[in-house]
Amino acid sequence: MLIVHHLQRSQSDRIVWLCEELGLNYELRTYKRSPFLSPPELQALHPTKAAPIIQDGAITLGESGAITEYILTKYGDGRLSIAATAPNYADYLYFLHFANGYFQPALMRYGLVLKAGISDEVLNAKLARRGMQQSLQILEDRLRGNTWLAGEEFTAADVMVVTTLTTMRLFVPYSLQGYEAIMAYLGRVVEREAYRRALEKGDPGLEPVVGGGGGEGLCI
Repeated sequence: MLIVHHLQRSQSDRIVWLCEELGLNYELRTYKRSPFLSPPELQALHPTKAAPIIQDGAITLGESGAITEYILTKYGDGRLSIAATAPNYADYLYFLHFANGYFQPALMRYGLVLKAGISDEVLNAKLARRGMQQSLQILEDRLRGNTWLAGEEFTAADVMVVTTLTTMRLFVPYSLQGYEAIMAYLGRVVEREAYRRALEKGDPGLEPVVGGGGGEGLCI
């Protein structure tokens, strides 16, 4: 059986959600932070020492993007992905990798600048803010004319991106005020039954961070 190792309040919520969307039969093992990092028993499973991690028979795999592609290929039966022959295949592929390839690194750079208290006049701070603004604007522009990131069909690209718009804001607060299309998109996300089930199973009691406010870091 597929085993999903999920660190609560982390990007591994993507994998729990993905499994729920696909209706897979899987075993979920949850872990609390210790106090901020993965606990020792989770770290021992993989060289990355971080969630998500899955086990499938003799296979142990880390990295949320790789795990997502593994599950889609082995268990998806074409669901939550776009065929290479479809006109929106490139859009799907771009946003499937957008979170880990561009958006999340930009968020981490922005968070480091905020934590260090670097003035907005410093070049690194300007670049960090610009990266966040560009990330959000790319999503805003895409969602103004599309229900989901790949088009009118919900896909794994949405599963990958939403975590950076929600869970990661627990660690690097930023505002979505002014990004009306993104806010409407998150409203559609929280209406999905599989999303609510994933939260209840993986992070019981955690309210999804889908509001517009963001504390100290305002990216508007």
